[in-house]
This record gives sequence, C-alpha cells and structure tokens, in this order.
Amino acid sequence: MDRERSHEESVSVEISGCSKEDARVVFDALCACFESDRCAEDVPEQLHESRPMVWLGTFEVSEAHEVPPPARLSSTVTADAQGGYWAIEQLRKVLDAQFSMRDVAHSSGDQEKELHVLLESK
Repeated sequence: MDRERSHEESVSVEISGCSKEDARVVFDALCACFESDRCAEDVPEQLHESRPMVWLGTFEVSEAHEVPPPARLSSTVTADAQGGYWAIEQLRKVLDAQFSMRDVAHSSGDQEKELHVLLESK
C-alpha cells in the first residue's frame, strides 16, 4: 500500500453525552496528536442548562504526533466519527491509546466509515 497521500485524510468528530470539561479533555487529546480546525482557545461551551450539547471538530489524521499519556474523564463520553477507512483507523488508534473505548456501532459505505464509541478513563 502506498503511504504517500496526495490529499488530506480528515475525520469529523462529534462529542456528546458529557460535560463541557470532558468534551475538552477528548478534543485536547486529539489536538495533541492531529492537526485540527479547533484551536487551543476553542473551549467547548455549555449553551443551555437542560438541552444536550454536541461539540464538533475536524481532525487531519495523515500525520499523527506523539500520543500523550492517557487522559482522565469524569464520566463516559460518546464519540461519533466519520471519515475514510484509513482515517478512521488512525483516529481509533489514538482514542484506544488515550481512553478505554467500547464500540457501540459502526457502519461502512463505499468510501466512508462511521464509528460510534463510548470513551472512559483507562
């Protein structure tokens, strides 16, 4: 398989079912490994007290940086990701190194794969 890629390999990630602090832990862990549209100042906000929140980020996974030590979460986090098969596997490797990960569902198409996982502290 040719490791040279002529295009970016991006994965879109949705974080939900958690506090804004846990959403930031997950995004910070992913930002430490991949380039992203989320910057350090882009802190997840809780815009409504009773409505569920979903936080979004896009990560370019063709070149992973060194994976930091596992991060601590205060509760379970739901993560949904969409991207190409290779890109989803790169994201899965980092999530698996950072968190205890449980697959809930996945679906595959011609060119894209969807991943639905629950993340907890290791």
